[in-house]
Amino acid sequence: MYTPSLFRNDDLKAQHAMIRRHPFGLLITAHGGELHTTHLPFHLDPSRGPKGTLEAHLARVNPHRAALEAGAESLVVFKGPDGYVSPRWYADPAENVPTWNYVAVHAHGRPVTTEDPATLLRYIGRLTDEHEAYIERPWSIAEAEAHAEQLLPHIVGFEIRIEKLEGKFKLSQNRSAADRVGVLREFAKSRDSGIQEMLELMRGIYKEDGSFR
Repeated sequence: MYTPSLFRNDDLKAQHAMIRRHPFGLLITAHGGELHTTHLPFHLDPSRGPKGTLEAHLARVNPHRAALEAGAESLVVFKGPDGYVSPRWYADPAENVPTWNYVAVHAHGRPVTTEDPATLLRYIGRLTDEHEAYIERPWSIAEAEAHAEQLLPHIVGFEIRIEKLEGKFKLSQNRSAADRVGVLREFAKSRDSGIQEMLELMRGIYKEDGSFR
């Protein structure tokens, strides 16, 4: 991923936080002369490996499965918040052009597949518990374990021990303090949850006058 130094974020905690907040990733694997892509929810286990380990599963009939079983090098793209930035928000609109602020984290590694029923149930259980935590009456896989076990032959689980993590947090770092104040002001007017998340990130690195903290 092309990442100018101003937008590069190597903070492992920040990268992991973004993966947890946006766990629905795009898995990309090149194998057999083809480029396989699958959108999947991932569970991140930060305790396994220096950069953490990703867990997921996909349908057995998915052609992507063969690439994973071959252990082909893979990339998982996690897309964070993004938003359009108008030149009108800058101190000098006539001397600028539109741009886009956004956050992305790329995780690289080689997949290891599993068909072990106990491991698959563990993968599914962890992923489910993570997202059910926000539900008023959380559902547990234990409530439908018999049904889940019937579905296990139709899926393949895999994990990717992250070998390389890339974080790109493009949040107006290349702009003047006055320009950043304008972007912060306009983002604050939006009701979009993604824009509000980006505003939260920007407020974490800028003071009210647009200077770095």
